[in-house]
Amino acid sequence: EPVCYKYSINPMTGRWIAVPMGGPVNCINYRESWVREVGYEKPPSDIFEFIKMCKKLKEKGHPPGFALGHAVGDGNNWTHHWLWAFGGKCVDKDANVVINSPETWRALEAVRELYDTFIPGTASWLDPHNNKAFLAGEISVTTNGISIYAAAKGKWPEIANDMHHVNMPIGPVKKPTELHLYNQAFIFKYTRFPRACKHYLMFMLEEEQAAPWINAMIGYVGPGLKAYKNLPVWTSDPKITPFRDCIANMLWNGYEGPEGPASAAAMAEYIVVDLIGDVCVGGKSPKEAAQIAEKRLLRYYKKKVSVPKKEVAPAVKKEAPKK
Repeated sequence: EPVCYKYSINPMTGRWIAVPMGGPVNCINYRESWVREVGYEKPPSDIFEFIKMCKKLKEKGHPPGFALGHAVGDGNNWTHHWLWAFGGKCVDKDANVVINSPETWRALEAVRELYDTFIPGTASWLDPHNNKAFLAGEISVTTNGISIYAAAKGKWPEIANDMHHVNMPIGPVKKPTELHLYNQAFIFKYTRFPRACKHYLMFMLEEEQAAPWINAMIGYVGPGLKAYKNLPVWTSDPKITPFRDCIANMLWNGYEGPEGPASAAAMAEYIVVDLIGDVCVGGKSPKEAAQIAEKRLLRYYKKKVSVPKKEVAPAVKKEAPKK
């Protein structure tokens, strides 16, 4: 998939540095009966309609809930998706910090509406909390991997039978803007047996070995290699199928800029999660929150800030004074 090239090739040398393995991917997890109760067959793919659905679910006593604490997967993934869906981003292609932009402000205005539909407490949620809330019947919609469904099939079949998955909604940019965790296989330079390592990876990625491994994960790790999308697991259960295309829908950590220490640090510091939290929980305006994120990003990127363009009123021609 395209994102694999971004992660696995050194942009300075053009050489492959890792083998794509795929990644633990997220979809919208939802309760089918509750979504139908508010007039939808499934969650809308349009992000504004998605917000409307969430408002209706809250009115019916079935609030959504997305992790807004420092959750490595769930928190980072959905907040980056949301920012990118509106055209916001931390940096541009040249690594200039551009977070303080009208696109970011619009994303923050919209996410505040979404947050108002959430169950209380999501500001402190880490990765396990939304799983527990969903399985307890406390929330109707969340973002998560296949793990909720897998757990429900084992212990809560009534929930497993009444839940489904769809890919993340599409925003004004009119294309998927998902972020997921991502795994690669590396061979370290200090190994005494580099050839053996290479042959081991080749062996493990052959269909005879890879297929049983991927099938056993029932969709937990989305495939980085396109051929693996044809494995039986992805069509064995329609509730697993949406996870098949997540890596294809994925942008990279630090989009739209280069991969490197700065993008890794920004993710590790939860700058985008906190950006959204500052508006939803901290009561800051979108512009105030964007300014805080901008200052934090400049610690790592140390690049000139691109100032948002202001609309300039057309010049008014002055008539020459009459003599």
